[in-house]
Amino acid sequence: MQLNVRPAAEEDLKALSLILNEIIVIGGSTALEKKLSTHEFKSDFIAGPHCLCCFVAEDEKGIILGFQSLSVHKDLPHSWADIATFVCITHKTRGVGSRLFQDTIKFARRSKIECINATIRADNPSGLGYYSKMGFEDYSVEKGVPLLDGTLVDSISKKYSLEQ
Repeated sequence: MQLNVRPAAEEDLKALSLILNEIIVIGGSTALEKKLSTHEFKSDFIAGPHCLCCFVAEDEKGIILGFQSLSVHKDLPHSWADIATFVCITHKTRGVGSRLFQDTIKFARRSKIECINATIRADNPSGLGYYSKMGFEDYSVEKGVPLLDGTLVDSISKKYSLEQ
């Protein structure tokens, strides 16, 4: 299947927030625990002051299959960016995350980002596997991060150096 990757646009907000909110409702694979409105989504992933880029992957019919964003984060060094990747649950397609990462890396290199951080819940084996497959390496573990219901889950941070 041919995947088209492009920057996210205003008209994508509904589809993108739907993808994310479906993942949030299922639980267990994102640190986000509350659904986002389209306005919150736009601020968090596309147009907020911390947002660097957001790419969407779509099939040949224009159905959005996933998205990936980079943002700055106050707890990261100045030359680092934080990554988030979400793939549609209802239209699972192999290779979406890998294809998105190609464009994200190109953007990061053009933007002189030295390292990309991914922070993943320890109970999210698919997320941990994806970032490892992309070449991210573990560098930090935050033990016992509380979820909204009080459950404690470790948070694993991985980094991808662009100086490779």
